Amino acid sequence: MALLWLIVVGGVVIGLHGLVFGRPALRRMTYAREFSKRRCYAGEQVEMIETIANEKRFSVPWLRLEAMMPGSFIFRSGSGVDISQGDIYQNHKSIFTLKPFTRITRRHPFTCARRGIYTMNTVTMTGGDLFGLWSFSKPLPVELSMVVYPALVAEEDMPSIYQIWQGEVEVSRWIVEDPFLILGVRPYGPTDPMNRIHWKASARTGELQVYKQGWSADPQSWIIVNVQESAEMWSVVTRPDVIERALSYAATVAGDAVRRGLPVGFAHNGYRAKGGQDPLRIEPDYGTPHLELLLEAMAEVELKCMTPMEQFLRTEAEYGELAEQAYSYLLITSYVSEAMEREIARLQEQGHKVTILPVVEVQTDSRAVSA
Repeated sequence: MALLWLIVVGGVVIGLHGLVFGRPALRRMTYAREFSKRRCYAGEQVEMIETIANEKRFSVPWLRLEAMMPGSFIFRSGSGVDISQGDIYQNHKSIFTLKPFTRITRRHPFTCARRGIYTMNTVTMTGGDLFGLWSFSKPLPVELSMVVYPALVAEEDMPSIYQIWQGEVEVSRWIVEDPFLILGVRPYGPTDPMNRIHWKASARTGELQVYKQGWSADPQSWIIVNVQESAEMWSVVTRPDVIERALSYAATVAGDAVRRGLPVGFAHNGYRAKGGQDPLRIEPDYGTPHLELLLEAMAEVELKCMTPMEQFLRTEAEYGELAEQAYSYLLITSYVSEAMEREIARLQEQGHKVTILPVVEVQTDSRAVSA
């Protein structure tokens, strides 16, 4: 009889425990997730920040959070989550308890290993009683995106022809500044007139700042990336490291050009994540917002050819015939075919400058050819 009463009382206690702690486990629970920054370069470290709050008077005996993350996000060991790694995605799972009226913030550092545009939509939250007899789950909408730019290349690791191209573009500028073209601000110099002082920037920085003006004729530069690894390739890239290095070259060149106040455009002959029926072509422009636009376009390049490079250059030559000024092209490619050489010669006949920046898997020789 005593054993029977013990079983009955135990069942009642477990049932009451489930009613008090199990059924309302997810009530008045809030969850938020964000990244320490939404844009970064491949190889940089970012933090994923989670905020979980229990806004009721009862504890949550156990709470499980599960989410799918891109496989290229490399989390530091001991980050407080159990990770099931896959080639494309990885499943994150963590279990913990929450006391009444408690808010916790968890930080998970990770490295963005590969460029791309990543989105994360939901997190699944599951909670229940201590004995696991009652459990409830619900998806939580989390609208997050991360843009990972191509990794930058150190200037000393760039092919030597790049320094030559830099010098040619810089020399082609006019030395007369254009008073109507404002690129930003810079520190005041002894030869600067008083009417060029930017008073708001001076008050903000604590020292005199003047308007940074552009030149009356800046050379229009174009960065073109060939996503074909060879003339025989027609669809999907089989040596992705070569094209990834080409995009890293492009990101490095674009960043350097914008920092020097040069207008630069970008184009490639591959598919892109956001779709489109024609190859991407972004006109040259100035400034940090334009650089972000270029880098995002590089991040979304898919390793699949849309148009053969000789056809792309043929179309570019048609644009060149209508151009009001000469362009300076930097063609980043792992090969140059005879058909490409014919189109490059056509561009040069129109007065444009075309420089070939070669790409190989292992940079053992920095020699290059300028066309």
